[in-house]
Amino acid sequence: MAETAAGTSATPKSATPKNENVQGRRKVVVGEVVANRMQKTIVVKVTRKKAHPFYGRVVARNKKFYAHDETNEAHVGDVVRIEETRPLSKLKRWKLKDIVRKTALVPEIVLEKEGK
Repeated sequence: MAETAAGTSATPKSATPKNENVQGRRKVVVGEVVANRMQKTIVVKVTRKKAHPFYGRVVARNKKFYAHDETNEAHVGDVVRIEETRPLSKLKRWKLKDIVRKTALVPEIVLEKEGK
């Protein structure tokens, strides 16, 4: 007890000073694009697998997030990484960080333009 009162603490010191304001990290999730019909917006389905608290069986939970896609580069079926951000609209709280895997399917819009 005397050592703690003298100034040496029992817990290890962190790398950042106590006075410095540190913002929390932004959440990053990976999911599949299920819709991109809106301008600069994609809908991403994120599947999270978690063991049931009592039964122990792994249960998949799906949630859809609206994400901002500035350049409209993500297409339906792409696996993307999205990052939490400030509120951009009523529903958008996420933005596209990068595309993890492109879909093998070519979007129908491109096929229609080539055919004309």
